[in-house]
Amino acid sequence: MSVPNTMKIGPFVPTVLAKKRYLIFYFYTIWASIIPLMLEFWIYWHFLWNYDRPIHFYTFLPLLFFGLYISLVFSAIFFAKIALIIVNVIHKPKVGVFLRHPADKDYRYWSLRNTIRKWPFLVAHKFPFPFLDNICFKVFGVKTKLRNSLFEGWVDTEFIEFGKNVVVGQGAIVQSAVIIGNLLIIKKTIIEDDVHIGSHAIISPGTHIGKRSVLASNSVTIVDQQLEDDYIYVGIPAKKYKKNWFFEDGLQDKLGQVKDIEELIKKYEKIYIRRYDSQPSKKERKERKKVKKEVEKKRFDQVEQEWEAVDDGFNI
Repeated sequence: MSVPNTMKIGPFVPTVLAKKRYLIFYFYTIWASIIPLMLEFWIYWHFLWNYDRPIHFYTFLPLLFFGLYISLVFSAIFFAKIALIIVNVIHKPKVGVFLRHPADKDYRYWSLRNTIRKWPFLVAHKFPFPFLDNICFKVFGVKTKLRNSLFEGWVDTEFIEFGKNVVVGQGAIVQSAVIIGNLLIIKKTIIEDDVHIGSHAIISPGTHIGKRSVLASNSVTIVDQQLEDDYIYVGIPAKKYKKNWFFEDGLQDKLGQVKDIEELIKKYEKIYIRRYDSQPSKKERKERKKVKKEVEKKRFDQVEQEWEAVDDGFNI
């Protein structure tokens, strides 16, 4: 059964080929990465196979397959990285706007780099744990943290810089390169700390998303768009919607436990409107000061009692 395009997730490795002969690099990484697996299986069979008692051979076989898969990923990364280093020495990757034509050197080498990276990213993404994806990104030049959640979206594989605690939603696309007509546009994309990207959002090359910002689901940025810190952006193209107060310290304690989403929305809007959207009345300001003084007094009394307890302990 075919998988809808909207549900296909993983690293964004374009399949565009300037020349078909570049496929030889794809077959090279597959062939080279399988050789260590054959050697590892031969060693396993040599030491554990026994015609009289084959139970040990079959008992540890599932663990062997698990180890072989991880070995396949790392050997694919290793051999692809060697090829990529050689290609980058011949022609260094660079940002800019290039002609989408085999005669254009930058277009040819962009296509070649994608072909080399395709196999390691494919096998890493099939692994049930997402950390192998992040290792691939880091090895091939994408600046990211191992704890970032990039597994659910399409993320390009070069000229992208992620901060920490970044979440990419289901089916979202983060690009550093895009083909428009006869042009290939390559721009560095920067996504800073604590950014959340909604499902099926599209981030175009050159986008810079500031800290603690949110790009809402199905929203689209344009090339070289700048998104400010602490804002929620919505629409096509993405525009400011409102301040992002969800990262406010202590917000969870203020909201407390709620029964359903409607109650959560009511409590949040009440806090949001009273604290940020409207100027509180004089009476409300006095009440807040009074509550604040009471809290500070309780805290002071508690500290004083603790010190008295400590002094009594020393006197004894």
